[in-house]
Amino acid sequence: MARRTLLLASVVGWMVWTTSVHAAVRTIFGPSIPFSGPPFYAFLDRPPVGEIFRDGDWVAVPFVRDPNCLLANNPNFDLLDSADIPGAFFCPLTVSGFAIWKNGPPPDGDIVPIQAYYTGLGSVPVWFARWADIESAMSDGHLTVQELHDVRIEGFASFFEAIEQPGPLRPQGYGNGKIEVVATGTLSDGKTFLFTSREMGVDAVSTQRHTLISFR
Repeated sequence: MARRTLLLASVVGWMVWTTSVHAAVRTIFGPSIPFSGPPFYAFLDRPPVGEIFRDGDWVAVPFVRDPNCLLANNPNFDLLDSADIPGAFFCPLTVSGFAIWKNGPPPDGDIVPIQAYYTGLGSVPVWFARWADIESAMSDGHLTVQELHDVRIEGFASFFEAIEQPGPLRPQGYGNGKIEVVATGTLSDGKTFLFTSREMGVDAVSTQRHTLISFR
């Protein structure tokens, strides 16, 4: 995973509250803290370094910020670009959590945290789409939020957890981080879904160690 989004890490967004954790620094984020959280909308990034969570014919895109806010304000935003500073901070978070920094956050510390933890607030948007539709939309090298919206099956996760370890401070270096996600919830048609993934960067290429997308 690339998570280029964290390379800028938002001096404002991640630095809202700090506590010491064994010489590291922990910063928290959530919807009640203005301009907090990661500077991106969804777990989606440009391949081959970035992650697209895929299980056979299906793709899952969990949104850590309200996608309807993005649609209303910038429908042509390319989700493959991931980071949007400062734009992302004007859309509400759908999660809360914390980031841990080895030497503290920017501007005087590290450019990325060593770990970030996300927990859902009870209704995390997760959009599902056919891989064929995603491939077609990306044929021009872009995937706008409007394009994804037009082919999506909408879900809301009543349970959502994600752990992210960006690559730059890992021994393997940039492009070799890790993301683990678990989400369960309900689709717009009343069916339920289960989505889990363990994605790792291997030699700067996103590798799905395990991804499951199940509808019932």
